[in-house]
Amino acid sequence: MSLAGAPQSIISKIWNHHVITQSPEGDCLLWIDRHFVHEGSNHGFGQVAARQRPVARPDLTFGVADHYVPTRARPASAGASDIIRMIETVSANTARHGISMFGPGHRNQGIVHVAMPELGLTLPGLTIVCGDSHTSTHGALGAYAFGIGASEVAHVLMTQTLWQRKPREMAITVDGILPAGITAKDIALHIIARLGAGGATSHAIEYRGSTIRDLSIEGRMTLCNLSIEAGSRLGLIGPDENTFAYLKGRANAPAGDDFERACDAWMQLNSSRDTHFDTEHFINAGDIAPSVTWGTSPEHALPIDGVVPDPVQFSDEEKARQIRDAIDYMGLRPGMRLQDISIDYVFIGSCTNSRIEDLRAAAALLAGRVCKVRGLVSPGSRRIKQQAEQEGLAAIFTQAGLEWGDPGCSMCVGMNGDILAPGQRSASTTNRNFKGRQGPGARTHLVSPVMAAAAALTGHLTDARPMLKERAP
Repeated sequence: MSLAGAPQSIISKIWNHHVITQSPEGDCLLWIDRHFVHEGSNHGFGQVAARQRPVARPDLTFGVADHYVPTRARPASAGASDIIRMIETVSANTARHGISMFGPGHRNQGIVHVAMPELGLTLPGLTIVCGDSHTSTHGALGAYAFGIGASEVAHVLMTQTLWQRKPREMAITVDGILPAGITAKDIALHIIARLGAGGATSHAIEYRGSTIRDLSIEGRMTLCNLSIEAGSRLGLIGPDENTFAYLKGRANAPAGDDFERACDAWMQLNSSRDTHFDTEHFINAGDIAPSVTWGTSPEHALPIDGVVPDPVQFSDEEKARQIRDAIDYMGLRPGMRLQDISIDYVFIGSCTNSRIEDLRAAAALLAGRVCKVRGLVSPGSRRIKQQAEQEGLAAIFTQAGLEWGDPGCSMCVGMNGDILAPGQRSASTTNRNFKGRQGPGARTHLVSPVMAAAAALTGHLTDARPMLKERAP
């Protein structure tokens, strides 16, 4: 493919390479390289069946069970039959159309945004869609990846294409060395708090800068995963040597000489030096602190040494009302120190923070210590579960008093029955703290894995940095 010409961003390069045609109104029909499906895609399959159409490219479609999969042993419940039916339905749908499916117990099963990159199905320059809003995770490897709705799922299943309006382009540059104890989750929450939940609406984000380049691929996945929480269509990072090292040897990645040629082509995807972006933001890594959300939106994030905001200090009446409403739901009071907020439960998992790097970080803090509150750790995939058990991480979690579960979305959204009781409060490594997200009346505080571990040990939201210093060699 030729990428020569006027300066372009990686966003435009991938977009332009995948445009099939453009409507008079400006919408473009894009070719889709990968389509990931799960239990939430059943409505799309239903539309395909109603039209008596085949799946256009089953070889480019991959299924996985994740949202409804049980992640821990539990007695049969009233909703168990619904959970089983959802899993059986997606298994039947994929089998009917000859689509590869990774169901419960399969060695490749896991959360879609964790398991698919592990298999090398996520590659730089690809267009990737899935009926899940956090599909932007795959942008960490230089893919143009975004979530789609049920009717769009059906359209891709039947045509392997999708009509889209090209988003505006935003660059977020983070430079400098991250302070000790600061993670990709903290970077993401800092950005969302700064931009607001709608600050990147109608944009695609490219993350740039020395701090981003220093992140591991797993850290980049966490950052890109949370792009949608700032309102953006997607977030991605240009490929580099770290990207290539992650992909080399993976099952569905190019191999041998083909891999070397692919790396050369992937490097050409990076944004040109003089690229113009519609919007730019610049962030100093030294300004980022361990972050925690206090309210009911990811934008309600503050440094852990902060306090719950006072709505009377906001001149915007609607903003003040939203803050007051969030404080009421969360059972807090204005001016309350975040570190004085007690928690009832800890959840470590989700497509945001369930990779081996996340589990290692939490286990390093928990080793040899005992938690004051209960919690669940759910690895992101079967492969990660096996690796964590081999490394002794699972034993650290259970010895500290946390439950070691199976891979799946679990308590991130609670579709499989993993929920909090009404009024319970969690420190959670997930991506959304909306009202009722972890169960009716549940209260969620978003944190990084190491901050979740610290909260589990103390029973309240806690700055993990002093504990980390105790463990420093």
